[in-house]
Amino acid sequence: MDTQALLKKVRRIEIKTRRLSNHLFSGEYHSSFKGRGMAFSEVRRYEYGDDIRAIDWNVTAKLNEPYIKVFEEERELTLMLMVDVSGSENFGSKMQLKREMITEICATLAFSAIQNNDKVGLIFFSDKVEKFIPPAKGKSHTLRLIRELIEFKPQSSKTNIGEALRFFSAFQKRRAIVFVLSDFMDNRYRDALKIASRKHDLTGIRIYDPREEDLPNLGLLPMRDPESGKISWVNTSSSKLRSKMRQRFAEFNKYYRESFLRSGAGDLTIRIDQSYPAALLSYFKKRSR
Repeated sequence: MDTQALLKKVRRIEIKTRRLSNHLFSGEYHSSFKGRGMAFSEVRRYEYGDDIRAIDWNVTAKLNEPYIKVFEEERELTLMLMVDVSGSENFGSKMQLKREMITEICATLAFSAIQNNDKVGLIFFSDKVEKFIPPAKGKSHTLRLIRELIEFKPQSSKTNIGEALRFFSAFQKRRAIVFVLSDFMDNRYRDALKIASRKHDLTGIRIYDPREEDLPNLGLLPMRDPESGKISWVNTSSSKLRSKMRQRFAEFNKYYRESFLRSGAGDLTIRIDQSYPAALLSYFKKRSR
């Protein structure tokens, strides 16, 4: 994509997603995430009048005198966007590709965050971490993220969500708001998800195409595996094949829902021919109750 075309696309996404974040999501984002927790600051000796519920019993036992935990309000939060850029994200049978919807959702979340003076960072992953953009503030930083989302080309076409979550858990020490955007066609991330969600406010946003859920009967078709690149002829009139595809989709869906439920993380599923603003708004309102 040439520079002029890229800038036009960035501008078009900026106009659309900023309007959404200004009129729909900024208040909901704020009430869902802002000021919901207290960050650990330090321990100090217990003083008369301190709340005994704040006593750190481990430190107290080691030093043989009472110490309490001191917390401070989390006024500045960090939003991390973890984006799957594997080959399967370049599929779309309707109006747009899964990756295009992911880009718009990321832009909407980023603009909502910067309106609250929060930092925003970005991780691209396939079966490895492809690129990491550290969290920062401001409109220019957000526009850079959008440019990267539009034009980034991964080295690998495969998927390993667990690897990305392990990378994130290793570098992000302070609590963060995390959105993992993927089709979640993977079943090896449950343990890594549990670890990451213990410390961070984590939400999975699963984007899928209706043709992945139910393959239509269109006869003999050439199909390219998005992750291996292999092209083969597929007989879509075979009821056995279509049943197998539905079962595969259902298995990934079940693993996704069970994994997020067990880890205590939030989850949201959006089909690419449906309204992502309505789905996000409903999710934010549900959280803020």
